[in-house]
This record gives sequence, C-alpha cells and structure tokens, in this order.
Amino acid sequence: MKKSNKFLKVTGILMIIGGSFAVLGGIVILIFGVLFLAGNIHNPEEITHEISRFFQTSIWITVSGGIIQFITGIMGVKNAGNPKHANICLLFGSLTALCYIVSHILRTSGGNSVSHYDAIAVVIGMIIPALYLIGAVQMKRVEEAQEAEEAQKVENEPENNEE
Repeated sequence: MKKSNKFLKVTGILMIIGGSFAVLGGIVILIFGVLFLAGNIHNPEEITHEISRFFQTSIWITVSGGIIQFITGIMGVKNAGNPKHANICLLFGSLTALCYIVSHILRTSGGNSVSHYDAIAVVIGMIIPALYLIGAVQMKRVEEAQEAEEAQKVENEPENNEE
C-alpha cells in the first residue's frame, strides 16, 4: 500500500476550497460591478476605457487564479500518494503562488494607498500555497529516494546472479 503525503493532501483540500471561493467571488464581483456601473452611470461615455480594462483584467485574474488554485488542489489530493507526479504538483503550486502575487500587485496598483495591512495580506494569502509547495517538495524527495533505491537494486542484481 502506498503511503500518502497527508501534508499535500490537506493543503490540496484547502486549495480546492480557496479556489472555489475565488471563482465564486470573481463572478459575484463581476455581477455586482456591472449592476453598479449600469445603475450609477447615466452617460455611457463616463466609463473610461482604462477603468473598464482594469476591471476586466482584475476579474480575469481573480477567476483564472481561482481555477488554477482549484486545479492545483485537485492535483495535490489526487497525487498525494504518487511521488512520480511531484513535478506537476510543484509546477501548479508555483503557478498558484505567482497568480496570487500578480493579483495582489494589480490590486495595490489600482490607485489604493499601500499600507502595512497589504503586507500582512500577502503573507497570509501565501501561507496555503507555500505549505502546498512544502508538501510537493517532500513528495519530490520521496521520489528521488525511490529512484535511488531502484538504481541501487539494479546495481546489486548482477552481483547476485553471478553467485
């Protein structure tokens, strides 16, 4: 029976939950943003192209980041017992962290003043992706140990056959 990486599995479940909330949050922001703009703007020319583009970009990154986070979580839960898929978990974990950082940069560059709460938000938001990456690295080490063990067996086989 294969031993499962519980650390990766638990953080994968948390990533699935977080990704679901991000996708739902992006959809809600899109709906309420459109309703707000439609209700408060009497002249369609009042919406500048930059605001519209920034709004679309932030929604796109939120939803796509949530989808990537959701997929990353599924990959972690599914492959927690299979060290051969450690590289794909590392790739998706890194991609999720990158999406969060880009999203945060866009959020702070939107004209809001940057405070110490923003730094705290980055640290808190990166905890789960960082823990996921730690679990993936642990799984990678298991894979490397298994490969070394198999290579050792292959080296010792000819010696046993000669006797």
